[in-house]
Amino acid sequence: WQVARAVKIPVIGVGGISCVEDVLEFILAGAHAVQIGTASFMRPDCVFDLVQQLPEACERLGIASLEELRGSLLLD
Repeated sequence: WQVARAVKIPVIGVGGISCVEDVLEFILAGAHAVQIGTASFMRPDCVFDLVQQLPEACERLGIASLEELRGSLLLD
C-alpha cells in the first residue's frame, strides 16, 4: 500500500498470492493487477481457478467492482 500511495502509475501486486482472498487484499492495497508466481508452480491451473472465483467472491462480499475496492485501504 505504501508503493501504491507513493506513485502515480499502476502497481502490480506480487508475492504470496495463492487464493482469491490474496488477490482481493492486493487490490485493496492499491494494486491494479496481480502476478501469480510460486502458486502456479505448485498448481499450474490455479490462475484459471482464481479468475473463476474472483467474481463469486466479489458478489459474496458485496463488491460491485474492483475499481470500487482498489486502493480503499489507502489513507490520506
